[in-house]
Amino acid sequence: MKKLLLTASLTAAALAAQAGAVTVTIDCGAGPGYDLCKEGVNRWAKKTGNTAKFFESPNNSTDHLGLIQQQLAAKSPDIDVYLLDIVWPGLLSDQLVDLKGKVPASELSGHFKGIVDANTVNGKLVAVPWWTDAGLLYYRTDLLKKYGYNAPPRTWAELVTMARKIQAGERKTSKAFTGFVFQGRNGESLTCNALEWVAAFGGGTIVDDSGKITVNNPRAAQALGTAASWIRDITPAGVIAYDEEQARGVFQSGNAAFMRNWPYAWALGQSADSRVRGKIGVAALPAGPGGRAAATLGGWNLGVNGYSKNQAAAIDLIRYLTGPQEQKIRATVPGASFNPTLQALYKDPEVLKANPFFGSLLGVFTNAVARPSGPTKGKYNQVSQAFANAASSVLNRKATGQAAVTQLSTELARIKGRGW
Repeated sequence: MKKLLLTASLTAAALAAQAGAVTVTIDCGAGPGYDLCKEGVNRWAKKTGNTAKFFESPNNSTDHLGLIQQQLAAKSPDIDVYLLDIVWPGLLSDQLVDLKGKVPASELSGHFKGIVDANTVNGKLVAVPWWTDAGLLYYRTDLLKKYGYNAPPRTWAELVTMARKIQAGERKTSKAFTGFVFQGRNGESLTCNALEWVAAFGGGTIVDDSGKITVNNPRAAQALGTAASWIRDITPAGVIAYDEEQARGVFQSGNAAFMRNWPYAWALGQSADSRVRGKIGVAALPAGPGGRAAATLGGWNLGVNGYSKNQAAAIDLIRYLTGPQEQKIRATVPGASFNPTLQALYKDPEVLKANPFFGSLLGVFTNAVARPSGPTKGKYNQVSQAFANAASSVLNRKATGQAAVTQLSTELARIKGRGW
């Protein structure tokens, strides 16, 4: 028996060598999806005879991008496959492999077209969609019932009213309780939150599709000022340092009535160690004064380092991970709930059983507000940081909403120069 096993092992090794087996290193991100990424990659490695190495990138999106840019600037081949935010293709396209023709059109057609378009720069397919996101409102179903509410808030004004009432009641027994948490840390997460406020208030999307700077308007100013008024009222002062995981930590520990976060937080909230397990509702984000609700389009994609020495294997890995089998696993395993980019999976009974809100909120995911990465192209990162700085200055009470958007408009004009 030992001899047979040894022979089988040697045969497998020989076949792998004949097939040109290589070691592929992948950026698996960080946080809840890191281990799930490793499991999927290991399934691919077992199937193909290749081996894999894993890189855990910074949890903060801005730091993650900076690291990728640093490696590409050094023409480093160390990481073959990069995990890319939906707004990065325009920034990185020159140094990533063009996947058009290397990933069959029949496979791409199954993904949401808008996400494929977002990953296409000047006709070059920079990355393949892996999971999509949009901002959502999480709420405590038990507390809404306790305080006489039959449904989640439809507007931001309603959220403030409800959060104040629940917070006042819960603080009688828990001084740490707060009404609402979001991502207020200066960076890309704040860009996403602030864009939702501005768009919901009718203030536009910072820069419009034609490339015109539009943020200097009264409604955008009102949106930022309104968000600042929540702090130390229904939102803790520390929210200005919160990213996604810190906000989730407060909510999942039972210390918040409402939370803005991405879809991944739902499955984690149902985990065995969650204090709010079975008490979480998910809804579209509230609307602004004009009745419009806005959710920022998020999502992550996989691209190949242009300096990789293992490009064929890296492309094969991407096709495997973004295929229906792996996307379904990521959508259904406990602790996951990553939104598929493949349209067919939104009709899959197992996916809908694991994530009941996927069906009812499909419109949120497919009609989310895009950040202006398309019109601002390679300058998007500067635009985003300038917007986040402006929003942060308002949240920190260093500027009024109007002063912030006025100064921001000037700064964006400087960044734009003669054109995006």
